[in-house]
Amino acid sequence: MKGILLLNGTPYRGRIDKGSAVVYCCDGAYEWAKDMVSIDKNVGDFDSLGYIPVPAPEEIYPSEKNFTDGEIALRKMLAAGIDEIEIYGGGGGREDHFLGNLQLLYAANAAGARAVMITDNSLIFAASGAVRLGEYAGRTFSVLPFGGSIHIMDSRGCKYAYPPCISPGECRGISNIVESGDAYIRFGEGGVALIIINREDV
Repeated sequence: MKGILLLNGTPYRGRIDKGSAVVYCCDGAYEWAKDMVSIDKNVGDFDSLGYIPVPAPEEIYPSEKNFTDGEIALRKMLAAGIDEIEIYGGGGGREDHFLGNLQLLYAANAAGARAVMITDNSLIFAASGAVRLGEYAGRTFSVLPFGGSIHIMDSRGCKYAYPPCISPGECRGISNIVESGDAYIRFGEGGVALIIINREDV
C-alpha cells in the first residue's frame, strides 16, 4: 500500500504522481502542495500554516508536544498498513528539521516499510540487506552510517570498492558512482545505511 507524506521543508518543484497513494500533508506543507496534488489527510498543529486546511484534520495537536508533525503522520501511515512511502518537502529548511526528517526514514525502515525522501536533487533512503542500484547507472551516490556502523558484505558495479565497515564519524562512503546495470551493495547485520542517490551526474 502506497502513501505520500508532504513536509514543510523546501517545497518540491517537480511533479508528484499520486496514483492510488494516500496523501498525508503536514502543517505548512499544505501551502506549497495544495495546488500540486490532491490531499487526503492533513496532520499537525498548524502553527506554521496559521489556518485550518481542507480537508479538515481529524485532530489538531498542541504545538508543544513530544512528536513532530511528520512523526505523527508517519505513525498514522504505518498503523494504516502503508508500507511504501514517498516523502516530499523533507529537505532544506531548518537543519534540525532536516536531520529529524531523516529519522523518519530510519523509523519506516525499522518498521518494515520502504520510505524514500525525494528532493529536487536527490533520493534519500535508509537501507538494509541487498540494495540494487542498476537503475541509477551513471549517477553519483553516497553511503553513510545511519544508526550504527555499516557492515558491507559485498558490492558490484560501483566505481570504488568499499571497506568491510564504515563507522559513524567516517566519510569513506561519500561520492561513489554506479557503473553498471547489475550494480548492488549487500549490507550485513548491524547499522542501517543511509544511501543518497543524486538525480544529476555530479
